[in-house]
Amino acid sequence: MSELVSYQLDDGIATLTLSNGKVNAISPDVITGFNQALDRAVQDKAIVIITGQPGILSGGYDLKVMTSSPENAIALVTQGSTLARRMLAHPYPVIVACSGHAVAKGAFILLSSDYRIGVDGHFTIGLNEVKIGLTMHRVGIALARDRLDRAAFQRSVINAEMFSPQAAREVGFLDQVVAPDELMSAARTMAHQLKKINLKAHANTKLKVRAALLETLDQAIEFDKTTGLIT
Repeated sequence: MSELVSYQLDDGIATLTLSNGKVNAISPDVITGFNQALDRAVQDKAIVIITGQPGILSGGYDLKVMTSSPENAIALVTQGSTLARRMLAHPYPVIVACSGHAVAKGAFILLSSDYRIGVDGHFTIGLNEVKIGLTMHRVGIALARDRLDRAAFQRSVINAEMFSPQAAREVGFLDQVVAPDELMSAARTMAHQLKKINLKAHANTKLKVRAALLETLDQAIEFDKTTGLIT
């Protein structure tokens, strides 16, 4: 498995750990590693836990790639959007154990999963694209609109408001907030709880519930890819 995304299987639970530098940047190689890990999780029929390094899940897309050329930026965002779409349709439950900050694509990882646990503390969670001069892509708008509280959607996407973990739970980025030393035990407790449901029914129901969103994302991915990220 990729050094950027490690894979550990234990008792039917696959833990994917992102480790790519100080801010856990999402690069093309990281996305490749994520896809390989999700492929393996499907083969193992495992519930997935995604986590990062202490203090940070991810600070977003790799800015070196994003600023290298418009073509590279579009290609990376397309890869990331396709990964988000895949996570939303993954046949087994996907839990994110958010180990700290989750910014931009890091926050979209939260919005693309089935259950999100964060850690309490001086961490920020949210979508800062407008703050750093990026027009929000259509896939991001669709994801945020579907998963966030209505008022928070406007504040987050248009105003780039960032949230504390407790506030992030209130508006829809997180489902639960725990102490840092309880994060992985809480994630595993949730994973074991989800093992008790009928996973075929889970997969089928997930696709029904998210059918309209998945169709919207398919269209948005193509639109973002063909028209660029600022139109």
